[in-house]
Amino acid sequence: MAAESPAKSLQDELSCPICLEYFKDPVSIECGHNFCRACISQCWEKSEPNFSCPQCRETALQRNLRPNRQLGNVVELLKGLRLQAVTEPEGQRVCERHQEALKLFCEEDQTPICVVCDKSKAHRSHKVVPIEEAAQEYKEQFQTRLQALKEEREKLLGWKLIGEKRSPEYLGKTEAEREKIVSQFKQLHQFLEEEEQLLLARLGDLEKEIVKLQDENITKLSAEISCLSELIIEMEGKCQQPASEFLQDVRGTLSRCKKGKFQQPVAISPDLAKRLGDFTQKNIVLKKTLKKFQDTLMFELQTAMNVTLDPDTAHPQLVLSADRKSVRWRETWQRLPNNPERFDPEPCVLGCEGFTSGRHFWELEVGSGRYWAVGVARESVGRKGKISLSPEGGIWAMERLNGGLYHALTFPKTTLSLGRVPSRVWVCLDCDEGQVAFFDADNKSPIFTFAPASFNGERIRPWLSVWYSETQLRLS
Repeated sequence: MAAESPAKSLQDELSCPICLEYFKDPVSIECGHNFCRACISQCWEKSEPNFSCPQCRETALQRNLRPNRQLGNVVELLKGLRLQAVTEPEGQRVCERHQEALKLFCEEDQTPICVVCDKSKAHRSHKVVPIEEAAQEYKEQFQTRLQALKEEREKLLGWKLIGEKRSPEYLGKTEAEREKIVSQFKQLHQFLEEEEQLLLARLGDLEKEIVKLQDENITKLSAEISCLSELIIEMEGKCQQPASEFLQDVRGTLSRCKKGKFQQPVAISPDLAKRLGDFTQKNIVLKKTLKKFQDTLMFELQTAMNVTLDPDTAHPQLVLSADRKSVRWRETWQRLPNNPERFDPEPCVLGCEGFTSGRHFWELEVGSGRYWAVGVARESVGRKGKISLSPEGGIWAMERLNGGLYHALTFPKTTLSLGRVPSRVWVCLDCDEGQVAFFDADNKSPIFTFAPASFNGERIRPWLSVWYSETQLRLS
């Protein structure tokens, strides 16, 4: 039998016979053997009243533990030495504690161990496998994770590349939009300034004519007043004369005092009144134009809402996309729970989001599809049976039928005359003003605005309907 190596012998001498680990706070008993203080104390607690040595079985009359500081110092020196990288000739790492080859792997502690560690108290009950077997298993897991990480990195690199390519494109678009906004506002400012100057000039001419007419009237009235004053004085003097003098030419005097002789001047001619009314009408039209521009600009400056569709409300013939952003119709019915929220038989669906205050808008891609309707609906809108597709039924919407025929779903329906077929539609909601409006998103032109309604604080939700298999509506 080969002799034991000095390192192994040293390790045995510095290991506790009870726990087989390096001594921790070593103590000596009467027979001279050494143990960890905790190990011998625990052992002797179970063997009272006799205190026998666990190694030589010699008994002692009393529990006497003497600290062995020299042995503790040697253990600490050895621990310091094992921190150095120690390898066997084959290049295999060895156990720092026992100086044995790390040939096993403890699956519970997830660490390589040696055969001595395997027999020790720390690992005795743990599942242990050969280190090469464990390494192979973990290498396979590493390869799987590594491949996933590489794929994730490639995906991120692709997104980064796309972002780097699109960034100048988006910046170009923002710059173009900035120039467009500046140009539009310059045109608006110029239009308003020219309109202001024109209206003020016309109003100045009208003021001059009114002042001229007023001066003429004052002159005429002053002359008439003077004439009347002279006649009054004459008649008052006439009344003081004796009868013989008073009655002379009495008829002529009465004729000059005849009622209606003096004409009332015309304050404003009908032409001036009409022109003044025209100014009032122009102001009303200008106010409406500015209000429409303000509404359009307000929605342009807002961010479109991120709206998704509520599958619990979708009619069984409506198919929603996985991201709940688009809807299409199909002939066959899906097997879905007939819950109270679901529309039946109308092919409708509501948005998940709802609004009770503020201004909001969202964009819908309608493409060239037909037989669709989009808008908003009250939370309390009817879901079962025949429902009224109108504000009276709790729905504010517009529809497209075959042949490019558009309607606003008022009662009765309002036919819409559009200059172009919109491929994208803005649905605009002002909860505070009770207003619902539709815009062509491509050119920002208004399509239709419903009369103001009273929502009474009720939740208002996006509403869509489609009843043609080749049509798909998608929320942007």
